[in-house]
Amino acid sequence: MTLPPPALAEPGAAPAQPGRPLRLPVAVALAVAAGAALLLALPPFDLWWLSPAGVALLAAAVHRRRLRAGFGLGVLAGLTLFVPLLEWTTIGAGWLPWIMLSVLQSLYIGLAGLAGAWLSPLVDRWRWLWPLVAGLIWTTQEFLRDRTPFGGFPWGRIAFSQGDSPTLRLAAYGGAPLVTFVVTVAGGALVAMCWRRFRLLGFGLYAAFVGLLLFAPALLPLGATSGPSTTVAIVQGNVPRLGLDFNAQRRAVLDNHVRATVQLAADVAAGRQKQPGLVVWPENSSDIDPLRNEDAAEQIQYAADTVKAPILVGTLQRTDVPGNNYNVSILWNPGTGPDHSQQYAKRHPVPFAEYMPLRSIARHVSDKVDLVSNMLAGDRPGVIDTGAAVVGNVICFEVAYDGLVKDVVDGGAQILTVQTNNATFNEAEARQQLSMVQLRAVEHGREALMVSTVGVSAFVDVTGTVYGSTGFNTAAVVVRDMNLDGPTTLATRSGNWPEVVIVFATVVALIGVLPLRRRRDTRDGDVVKVSEER
Repeated sequence: MTLPPPALAEPGAAPAQPGRPLRLPVAVALAVAAGAALLLALPPFDLWWLSPAGVALLAAAVHRRRLRAGFGLGVLAGLTLFVPLLEWTTIGAGWLPWIMLSVLQSLYIGLAGLAGAWLSPLVDRWRWLWPLVAGLIWTTQEFLRDRTPFGGFPWGRIAFSQGDSPTLRLAAYGGAPLVTFVVTVAGGALVAMCWRRFRLLGFGLYAAFVGLLLFAPALLPLGATSGPSTTVAIVQGNVPRLGLDFNAQRRAVLDNHVRATVQLAADVAAGRQKQPGLVVWPENSSDIDPLRNEDAAEQIQYAADTVKAPILVGTLQRTDVPGNNYNVSILWNPGTGPDHSQQYAKRHPVPFAEYMPLRSIARHVSDKVDLVSNMLAGDRPGVIDTGAAVVGNVICFEVAYDGLVKDVVDGGAQILTVQTNNATFNEAEARQQLSMVQLRAVEHGREALMVSTVGVSAFVDVTGTVYGSTGFNTAAVVVRDMNLDGPTTLATRSGNWPEVVIVFATVVALIGVLPLRRRRDTRDGDVVKVSEER
């Protein structure tokens, strides 16, 4: 693919007309290829090196196009990405929410395409800016998608495709936004290489990016991994069968986790496993509220007493209002039982899944909206002192949100725990979630774990390396020593300032291109007028 250069002006003549965009069929093909490349870069495919290619393909497709065409091509790339990426939502929600969510997410990629078309005159005037423009557009697009509407849905961020890439370590210096920015700058350099008069500079920029990847371990050292540690066990009890109806079998799920924990205690007694200082069960491991159900409480107490360690239990906490409940993690101690001062209620319930926004309006569209329970939001970060370690806990999808994870680290978390329930999804979703845990461990210099009812469960160190990854839809127990002396990273100290700076620069670029667009529009009008006179 070679992009046409701008036409050259004669000396003393008016400024030259910009070159034409690629033919529409070619642009459509590039947009589809862009979405496919971005999809394949993410788990479970993990071809992370395709992310810059996806950015480059869409940038070429929308360059010099009208704004509507740029938006449409971006939406097309987004649909190619999100429809297959979010297919796992059909297991729990059916096809309609899957398509609606995919379309909504694609609209944000459409905005990226529109911005690329809008900023074309800037790139035509200063072609060396193309890598920077690509980085600004994509990072700002993710900024918007992560927050809107109803708190946003950050799934499929470019940063989450870099779990096995050397660029992952950049998260320690600027979080997920910096990782996305650097990868998309590389995409801009790639498309710049396709310009006939810009290949040398484009090649140099891309070579510099590749050099950063090769020498990143030496240039960007991460924190030390030695120091005090504690032994942590994660229990993946499994469920009788996958699907949304597993909640009807909640007692069997609880029994599975109790049984696996008791077996762990037997392995400790026999010397086959180390004595854990903390046991972590997944989200919904007790879908029966043990604070209201004496039988469930007795079973959890039996497990804690037998393993001789506190258990961080994922459960539902009912309220006196039918249908209203909290998704909570509660520390259950051997001998003394639940510690009500050490529990966390999920702060970001998932809209349309755990609660129904605008329920009274949605009810006019479908009476099935009342099948969705009303999950109430907690009001404080998940910082829990277990005695063995201060854990920073987030539940399920919360790991995708930058601010929720940073809050627990700011609150003194020594390790990060992600309790999740993938029984209503599939292995692809679980692996996508694990890539987020990898990024968070690097970003904040805290060792982390993810524990699921059915898998995938694993430990992650501060370099993003995964240990003890379990299979899917199986029962498993994994024990590992976790370091408690993680470094305070620049990303933790700077918070969202890198992202704010990038978004501000994007706004400046979007406004600053106005004079160039007016000049181009004036020239285009003169050409049309001359053509009509002829």
